[in-house]
Amino acid sequence: MPSVLATIPSPPSNAVEIGPLTLHFYGLAIATGALLAVWLLRRRYAATGGDPDLADRTAVWAVMAGLVGARLAFVSTNLDRFADRPWAVLFVWEGGLAFFGGLLFGALTALWYLRRQGALTPSFLDAGAPCVPLAHAVGRWGNYFNQELYGTPTGLPWGLEIDREPQPVHPTFLYESLSNLLLVGVLLSLERTGRLARGSLIFVYLIGYGTIRFLLELIRTDTEFRLFGLSRNGYVALLVVLIGLSGLVWWNRRSTGMEPADPAKAATVEE
Repeated sequence: MPSVLATIPSPPSNAVEIGPLTLHFYGLAIATGALLAVWLLRRRYAATGGDPDLADRTAVWAVMAGLVGARLAFVSTNLDRFADRPWAVLFVWEGGLAFFGGLLFGALTALWYLRRQGALTPSFLDAGAPCVPLAHAVGRWGNYFNQELYGTPTGLPWGLEIDREPQPVHPTFLYESLSNLLLVGVLLSLERTGRLARGSLIFVYLIGYGTIRFLLELIRTDTEFRLFGLSRNGYVALLVVLIGLSGLVWWNRRSTGMEPADPAKAATVEE
């Protein structure tokens, strides 16, 4: 009797034509993820008494900087791909956004803008923590349509078919998408317990995503760089986990005696 599950087929196309316009699914996935994240950020920050318009403005700055950072990080580690077509550096729709670069640039820009507005608060950090993995979970589907960021060959029934690979491979884009959605749920559940100091949820995100990415890097095959069997992003993921752990310990020690992270009680009490 045939299995209910079968391999995940390769996408028939990575774009759709609407009149003179060509819409790339990669860009649509990223844009959809960003819009959902901004929607959630507005709701969560407003629930703490924050200004949703400030959340919008901060998100715009962070997303723009994040895209630039993600592209620069990818290009800097893949210069050979652009040797014959240097102008292709601008062709973001072809793929090639390094998440860690986007996270760094986006986070620094958001912090800079909030401080400039005099609104750098623990409530904003908590509000934004689950928004990042939500955007990431949706955006990762763009990699499916571009047939990139997959893993090693597998005989599992949900193996992914890739045009340039002779056998199904691990759909690491799917693993990462589902893991990020799970991380959203974990962050929201931890927040409801009220046991974490306000502002510490972002460090839990770093620990969670760093762990997810480290494990996925063990089976991803999109980079030839290996040091002791681990990719460059694998080492970055470990660093992110360490930053998250250190930040969580430091923040909770700093916040000893402060009120726990209960959104219902955080209305206008900001640091």
